[in-house]
Amino acid sequence: MNDATDARPPSGTEPAPDAAPEPVPSTALDRELADTKDRLLRTLAEMENMRKRTEREVADSRVYGITAFARDILTVADNMHRAMQALDDELRTKADSGVKALLDGVELTERELMNALEKHGVKRIEPLGQKFDPNRHQAMYEVEDASVPSGTIVQVVQAGYLLGDRVLRPALVAIAKGGPKPAPGGGAEPPVNDNA
Repeated sequence: MNDATDARPPSGTEPAPDAAPEPVPSTALDRELADTKDRLLRTLAEMENMRKRTEREVADSRVYGITAFARDILTVADNMHRAMQALDDELRTKADSGVKALLDGVELTERELMNALEKHGVKRIEPLGQKFDPNRHQAMYEVEDASVPSGTIVQVVQAGYLLGDRVLRPALVAIAKGGPKPAPGGGAEPPVNDNA
């Protein structure tokens, strides 16, 4: 027999082709696949952005959700503070034990109210002696005072408050005028000597 005949497969079976030709992909299917992939990626990105935005909104609502309530309570705190400021030391020392107990109770209540506000993120702005900041303070009037730089807060008419990092209520203040102008670095410029 011939060697070529020995290499043939047994009868009834056909030889397998070496490699089947790859089907040519349709350009329409490629475009549709690319479009579907693009939409999927955009949808995933939108979902991720929505998740982050929702987390931010939930965190903000936890911190700033009490804004209206806190503003209402500040009125109560102001009235308590004014009541305590109206009493001078002489009146306190001359008061009988019942009145002293009442005053101590009002002071304690005011302190507890301020502690409760601070516990929930409401902080008092203490601007006395600071440079005027229109984002945190509201100027009520100016005071002639050459001993401090112009624009320095010299009197607090009504306390201001922050809720988190936002101004809940600006402080009502009086600012100095007539003193040396503040230097760009924050300090006061030295007075100019015109007699030199």
